[in-house]
Amino acid sequence: MAPGYEYRGLIAANWDLLRGDTSNWADRAFYRQVIEESGQPVLDVGCGTGRLLLDYLSSGLDVEGMDVSAEMLALCRSKAREQRLTPRLYEQAMENMALPRRYGTIMVPSSSFQLVTDEQAAARVMSRLHDHLAPGGSLVMPFLVLDAGRSPAGETFTREAIRPADGALIRRRSFARYDPATQLEHTEDDYEVWQGGQLVASERHVRSPATRAYTVAQARPCYEAAGFRKVRILSGFSFDPYRDGDGVFTVLGIRG
Repeated sequence: MAPGYEYRGLIAANWDLLRGDTSNWADRAFYRQVIEESGQPVLDVGCGTGRLLLDYLSSGLDVEGMDVSAEMLALCRSKAREQRLTPRLYEQAMENMALPRRYGTIMVPSSSFQLVTDEQAAARVMSRLHDHLAPGGSLVMPFLVLDAGRSPAGETFTREAIRPADGALIRRRSFARYDPATQLEHTEDDYEVWQGGQLVASERHVRSPATRAYTVAQARPCYEAAGFRKVRILSGFSFDPYRDGDGVFTVLGIRG
């Protein structure tokens, strides 16, 4: 596949299927509580197919979505039509975001900020997120601890699911290698579609680098340099303080 944003082709088409049931994921209730405390309107950055966006919209929240992937946004719109919802969606990259509103809460779920691997680009993203908040608004982003228990040689995993529409087997084989010296993760993903024992479609996606790791000591200054105040480092998707050994930490900051 040609270089570009990650969520396209078979990745996008089978994203929801391979993720499985996300209705009980801990971040859903957590972000909802952040919104209740920080206020609306809400911007879901990296909204993808609308996992959180459509749920919040259906419950009456004033929430909009933004994503760099036209294919993921198209899937979100299709799901929205089935639910008789009309979300306002923007196709933009985080570092270039220029939206007409200011928000009480901006959330960047699923560690999507870490997909910005260039440090200067990441600083621009933080500035754009800060500027799109109303005074006193909150930015909330989780960070995945990429080096926790990782093998230096890299790790592989396989996921499979049956596509309900036609019974096809969808298979994803992934390899990920994390380099602690650069704090960058490199990934290779092979997607296959099997029908009647025959391979009918396949794609290979290579991202090098794919993701940047952050320590707590690095994440806090990213917020502070962009002008955020009252920066809190939380444990996973809770309001408890971060603890050493957490696989995910969430940073919550207020626009200064």
